[in-house]
Amino acid sequence: MAWFKRKEKGITTPTEDKMDVPKGLWYKSPTGKIVDSDELERNLWVSPEDEFHVRIGSAEYFKILFDNNEFTELDPNITAKDPLNFSDTKKYSDRLVDAMSKTKLKDAVRTAVGKSKGKDLVVCCMDFAFIGGSMGAVVGEKIARGIDYSIKNNIPFVMISKSGGARMMEAAYSLMQLAKTSAKLAQLAEAKIPYISLCTDPTTGGTTASYAMLGDINIAEPGALIGFAGPRVVKDTTGKDLPEGFQTSEFVLEHGFLDFITPRKELKDKINLYLDLILNQEVR
Repeated sequence: MAWFKRKEKGITTPTEDKMDVPKGLWYKSPTGKIVDSDELERNLWVSPEDEFHVRIGSAEYFKILFDNNEFTELDPNITAKDPLNFSDTKKYSDRLVDAMSKTKLKDAVRTAVGKSKGKDLVVCCMDFAFIGGSMGAVVGEKIARGIDYSIKNNIPFVMISKSGGARMMEAAYSLMQLAKTSAKLAQLAEAKIPYISLCTDPTTGGTTASYAMLGDINIAEPGALIGFAGPRVVKDTTGKDLPEGFQTSEFVLEHGFLDFITPRKELKDKINLYLDLILNQEVR
């Protein structure tokens, strides 16, 4: 039975000659669809077979919304402090350093101004990669300053939310941002400047309890998780089974908390359409 045995030794491919597939060439959606990463980017990070909207950050949204990806970032260098000297398993100050190093971001939100379909627009976008998109003092301050810029220059304001909620390491400082941003949006409304709120996956906690649901028009991407507490917490608290699709953007729309669901491919056109309707301008 020697015919099936390997007679020569050392014919395996040496380790140094093995070809590893570089990371990031392919993306697998939750439904199991495989898509080339370059194709995914060309499709605005939406899986072409199942229309799954991949979670993206501020850099990608700015590229989608601003003409030729040209914009000026506002207040790019504001960073968080650690006034409470918070520490659990790790110091908050160390978490901030790690998050900035890994993400190359200063905090969980970026604000920019540029042209969208030829019209000036201020876009404030959260980054979930930075400590779960949690809302701390820097997030509240940058949103407030973005609104101030809109008021001063009479430019429509767009908020793209993607957050796990308040940043626990800042305690009451974080919770104060709910009132701060809501007050600023009231000033924006008083100035009669349009505000479009876009909820993306996930939009939860204090974000939902403040600026994410205060838009003149509230929109969301398909399949986004939108709620105050997460489904597991709600189920544990109520002791009841939750309806199918609970807290998805489709469920939230059906129950009257959203105005529209807007696929990412239509996002730029639809936001400009909504702004034209609010301003009673000719639709372009």
